[in-house]
Amino acid sequence: MRPLVTIVIPFFNDPYVDQAVRSALSQTYSPLEIIVVDDGSTSCAERLAPYRSQIYYLGKANGGTASALNHGIRHASGDYVAWLSSDDLFYPEKISRQVQFMLEQHAFISHTNFHVINASSHITVFRAGVSFTNILDFYRIFMNGNPVNGCTVMMKKELFLHVGLFNEGLPYTHDLDLWGRIIQAGFPFPYLDEPLVGYRQHEGMGTIRHRAVIEQEYLITSGNVRSSIGPLISIMERG
Repeated sequence: MRPLVTIVIPFFNDPYVDQAVRSALSQTYSPLEIIVVDDGSTSCAERLAPYRSQIYYLGKANGGTASALNHGIRHASGDYVAWLSSDDLFYPEKISRQVQFMLEQHAFISHTNFHVINASSHITVFRAGVSFTNILDFYRIFMNGNPVNGCTVMMKKELFLHVGLFNEGLPYTHDLDLWGRIIQAGFPFPYLDEPLVGYRQHEGMGTIRHRAVIEQEYLITSGNVRSSIGPLISIMERG
């Protein structure tokens, strides 16, 4: 019997949310559970009306992406959890290929390559994921940036019992913080080098609108991550 996968889609006033939901519903994999977490939206929720019978729709007061993800994860029934931002897309084979990969790797978490798409869903950058040749190089990249696109990640729900949920005190770098905690806890983070996600770049995205605040938060979070991963790198380099 194949494992149940839950796709959590955090949503706040996003005009692309219906496209994200359609991409989740178009997966070739089953069994699948789709949870849309409305993080206090005041617009665009009507776009979900045609899909309400096919998804679990959870409403909550606005608290940010991390709180919306955590709300969805707490209600998830799946053995595995995948995160899909409401302005991004999963390609049809995303869940199927990644579940197969994780079972082969005996992995608690994995990530994949992705394409960058524009407002019209046309690909502007093919295979935009960071390239690395081995796990040590992957860890080294964390010393200068975040090589993991959150919407390419799939995790066993059990993983959160070991490392905790997303830090809701970090509005913009909760993903980087979690990846650092997972690596520090000793969980391998294998990479499936297939572009299975369309990562949308557009004028309304938060990384553009809140760039200055994000940069300040990133300085703190990245410093913590470097402190946790740096000793691991030193051990691997000596070994």
